Amino acid sequence: MKSKYVSDLRPNEDVTTTFLVQSKDVRLKKTGEPYLSLMLADKTGEIDAKMWDNVAEVVDTFDRDDFIKVKGRVQIYQNRPQFTIHKMVRCDEGLVDFADYFPASERDPEEMFAELRDIVAQVKNEHIRALLEAVLDDPEIAARYKRAPAAKSVHHAYLGGLLEHVLSLCYLCRVTAQHYPFIDLDLMIAGAVLHDVGKIYELSYRRSFGYTDQGQLLGHIIIGLRIIDDKLRQLPEFPPRLRALIEHIVLSHHGSLEFGSPKVPVFPEALLFHYLDNIDSKMENMRAVLERDNQVEGVWTSYSPPLERYILKKEKFLGGGGDFGDGPAPGEETAPPADAAAADEQALGRPKPAPLSQSAAVRRGQGSLFGDKLRQALNSDE
Repeated sequence: MKSKYVSDLRPNEDVTTTFLVQSKDVRLKKTGEPYLSLMLADKTGEIDAKMWDNVAEVVDTFDRDDFIKVKGRVQIYQNRPQFTIHKMVRCDEGLVDFADYFPASERDPEEMFAELRDIVAQVKNEHIRALLEAVLDDPEIAARYKRAPAAKSVHHAYLGGLLEHVLSLCYLCRVTAQHYPFIDLDLMIAGAVLHDVGKIYELSYRRSFGYTDQGQLLGHIIIGLRIIDDKLRQLPEFPPRLRALIEHIVLSHHGSLEFGSPKVPVFPEALLFHYLDNIDSKMENMRAVLERDNQVEGVWTSYSPPLERYILKKEKFLGGGGDFGDGPAPGEETAPPADAAAADEQALGRPKPAPLSQSAAVRRGQGSLFGDKLRQALNSDE
């Protein structure tokens, strides 16, 4: 077992432990000398790391997705923990326990899969039930379904995350179908089980989470439709019109063309399922951001690109933390650095601020017609 996890690290602490290398970059100081910028991780989170000296001795001894043993010190830089590495050595993967390095569901995958099988057994429509059982009866699909994350990073990004997400959707489908009596629950359950089944082949999760070649070329929606087509070949009596409805739910579950759906939802179950899928992914994303945020001070998390906002740490805020005055909004304390200044920051190993999304820029009055006209009016008054 690891001696120290990311969640155990404390400021001004000297640490010797092992991590998985999520990213590796060789950068240059102002002096022209190289330094290493790494993102190190284990099952509890990740930490930014820098190695400033003796880089030439170690730079070619390890790579991304390798395990390394490091000795260094935890410091606070720009309100976040940063690990300064003094020494490092690559570890043989045979000497580490993979379970220490990869986030996984707290629930047992076999238990979750049995729960899903029970839900499918209660589907009343015999054709839909036969299709779902054909998918889950496939040994290869079942093995991958139990282990796969639901996404690379956005939501349920851990081993077993896909199953957790699907079970959560099944319960949401049941609740909402009771509220809206015109909704066909069996169609909704089919959507829950099948909408992301293509991710078992789209995502790679042997080391760090990423995309397979098939995932990059086709995406999980097309892969999922292929799986459905393969199983329907075993069910020649399956009604073609019912097949079209199920395929449409899979095709449209992202909700809009700009978010990757080839079609937009055009009947009630498809629309409702899209919103339930969106709710479940967003709430899990928000939970994960709050749980893993590494901002040391303040009641706001780092900016979340998927959610396009900062998240309030509610308990800390209610406990009296933060500045409840008329100060600047979170993230607006300082103006973005000029390009030259940002380059200097990067040369020192300090991260360049992420560019604003279009919506964030509009909220701040940048790049919008209204903001431009307002600035012109203010300048003319002067």
